[in-house]
Amino acid sequence: MKAGVVVFPGTNRERDMVQALRLVSGKEPALLWHRDTSLPSLDLIVLPGGFSFGDYLRSGAMGAHSPIMREIKTFAERGGHVLGVCNGFQILTEAHLLPGALLRNAGMRFLAQDGFLRVENNATAFTRGWKEGAVFRAPLAHGDGNYTAAPEELDRLEDEGRVAFRYASAAGQVDANNRLSNPNGSQRSIAGVLSANKRVCGLMPHPENLVDPDLGATDGVPLFTGLLESLVA
Repeated sequence: MKAGVVVFPGTNRERDMVQALRLVSGKEPALLWHRDTSLPSLDLIVLPGGFSFGDYLRSGAMGAHSPIMREIKTFAERGGHVLGVCNGFQILTEAHLLPGALLRNAGMRFLAQDGFLRVENNATAFTRGWKEGAVFRAPLAHGDGNYTAAPEELDRLEDEGRVAFRYASAAGQVDANNRLSNPNGSQRSIAGVLSANKRVCGLMPHPENLVDPDLGATDGVPLFTGLLESLVA
């Protein structure tokens, strides 16, 4: 699997993502600079977390207009796989590669805590490493993670199986009104969504931070093993 990780000014999770991809695939991902106007041959492009351009204007808004995003849009249109985590998810929505928007968290507080996600559709490259309905732990680190979309868009996501992950309790219970299991207040407890062809995925929590036994847990490994199984050359 040939992967590339995009670096924007303010990105701070690119090394975490590179380490996760390296641990699982055994290959060194390429680092892609936001001003690049061409891409190497890749199977997967990852937009990692951080605060691209300091989150000035709006989270992800400036990153969405970086030169490399034109290439990533073309890559996605041709069927390439794209993963956006946290700020990367925000950039993907701002670039209209994914629907909806990420608003300020309920309670207007930055969240730095563990959360639990339930896998809603495991028939994708991003989710095939889990069983449908599986629950895993993932760290949260965001101030603008409250997923929202128009009611008809939310219905479309549900009907088309494009909700990849939901916030849940450790036991897998979903309650959009419960701040313990849905800490940022996302509509319908949505934590991650997919594009229409299910080759672009965005999620707010950070599974890349739980892939090494030395860090105490490997809950995030199935994301990367699933991608490897799907995209290995």
